[in-house]
Amino acid sequence: MRKAATFKVLEYELPIKIEGDKTGGFVATTHGWSDCYAQGDSIDEVVNEITAVAASLIELYKEEGFKIPLKSTLFDKSTFRIPVLTSA
Repeated sequence: MRKAATFKVLEYELPIKIEGDKTGGFVATTHGWSDCYAQGDSIDEVVNEITAVAASLIELYKEEGFKIPLKSTLFDKSTFRIPVLTSA
């Protein structure tokens, strides 16, 4: 049997606050990271949007050498957690 490939994955904790928007839909923000915010028509959409925004910002911050203001955990194995969020 072949040994599974090992690679490194950084997991970032992204604490978000979701509020209803006065014009409809929802807005998600992250305390302490003013660049990271998103809007969506549903809770599911705004969670997906802010996750995509955070991923893009993390890549940009890495490229520019900026400090990423999130707690991170390094995984160096092929099995790790992926949270799946949905509205209740």
